[in-house]
Amino acid sequence: MPVLAYAMTAFVLLPRLESKLGIVSTVAAEPDQKKAPATAKKDTVTMNKLLVNVAGTMGSRYLLVSLSVAGSDPEFKAKIQEVEPQLRDSACSALATKTLADLEKPGARNLIRSELISGFNSILGGAVVQEIYLTEFAIQ
Repeated sequence: MPVLAYAMTAFVLLPRLESKLGIVSTVAAEPDQKKAPATAKKDTVTMNKLLVNVAGTMGSRYLLVSLSVAGSDPEFKAKIQEVEPQLRDSACSALATKTLADLEKPGARNLIRSELISGFNSILGGAVVQEIYLTEFAIQ
């Protein structure tokens, strides 16, 4: 059973998730192929102090998040700044659906990152956002 679970994850689920998010996998590359040097410089834009109520707490608990959005598009910063209000709204909407139990699960931050990347890229109209770093994450 563990082998079957690993095989399903590695060869079915992850490739589908990577293709939907626009992530290029290096695992699928031939072993004799050399990796192209990473020449694209990643730019980052910071979104400070996203404050939302934690779902299911009737407003008694809140989540404070600051994040950095990274991408290698030549006009990355301009694209992000152009739609920053929509991106902040999308991030707050996604975070506000999380319950305290959701936020305390192992891997919750990775799930939040992938949801935010997907939401941001749908607003931007392509795979513009490549990574999101949660620079501040506080539940109170």
